[in-house]
Amino acid sequence: MLAGLFGTALAWIFARRRFPGRGALDLAVTLPLVLPPTVTGYYLILLLGRRGLLGGPLHEATGWTVTFTWAACIVAATVMALPLMVKTAQAAISAVDRDYEEAARTLGSTEWDVARRITLPLARKGILAGLVLAFARALGEFGATLMLAGNIPGRTTTMPLAIYTAVSTGDDDAAQVLVILLTAVSAAVLVIAGRLGQTRW
Repeated sequence: MLAGLFGTALAWIFARRRFPGRGALDLAVTLPLVLPPTVTGYYLILLLGRRGLLGGPLHEATGWTVTFTWAACIVAATVMALPLMVKTAQAAISAVDRDYEEAARTLGSTEWDVARRITLPLARKGILAGLVLAFARALGEFGATLMLAGNIPGRTTTMPLAIYTAVSTGDDDAAQVLVILLTAVSAAVLVIAGRLGQTRW
């Protein structure tokens, strides 16, 4: 959900706006796509950890830290899924004919109205594809989650982490059930993505 909201907003900004620091922001968003997940997780610790750039002041002010909580799982999955969402949606938004947008502006539409009524509806196929890909990436996230959230049973254990734990402890039955479940969900995601690619709007 968060990757979809932030990703769509960032995709629109990258596709339709030019501003100082745009390249640096684009690089920061895209890096998790190519970096090893553990490296991304380490950067998240430096940013959000108890002594991190943002996490330090937060801990001093509230006594609460993001690390090793359910919120850390969400942050790690969102950061890892965001590049796929942004790049897919950005390509779709960039493909929208700007003449439609200009026509709406000449009729008095605000930028928000243009984005909401023209740009995003015309780019919806790519945005939906981005959502599906982001969901699949977040579902399988392992490295960054392990670094930032740990693997605390009943608290921060995700399905990939549960599979790792089951295999490590020799619980083959649990591992097989989880693997089959994750495979089924992943296959369903691929089917949905394929149908989106064939859909004519």
